[in-house]
Amino acid sequence: MVYTKALAKQLIEKGIRANVVAPGPFWTVLQSSGGQPQDKVTTFGEQSQFGRPGQPVEIAPVYVLLASQEGSYITGEVYGVTGGAGIA
Repeated sequence: MVYTKALAKQLIEKGIRANVVAPGPFWTVLQSSGGQPQDKVTTFGEQSQFGRPGQPVEIAPVYVLLASQEGSYITGEVYGVTGGAGIA
């Protein structure tokens, strides 16, 4: 978090915003195609407070916001999309 804020402060004069998206467990095709051992796929994401992994559609809006004009005043922030697990 400190690094993101420091980087944002350095880049703001160049018109560059620096933000971080810190995802928790999200389901992608990698999990079932070798990204996780098969015995772990069935329990993947259970540690989230929702008891399941996130779906790509649940994290995409954060990226869209940060890339949009509506996000033009956002810099130096960390967005935790963790299913309630928090950011370590």
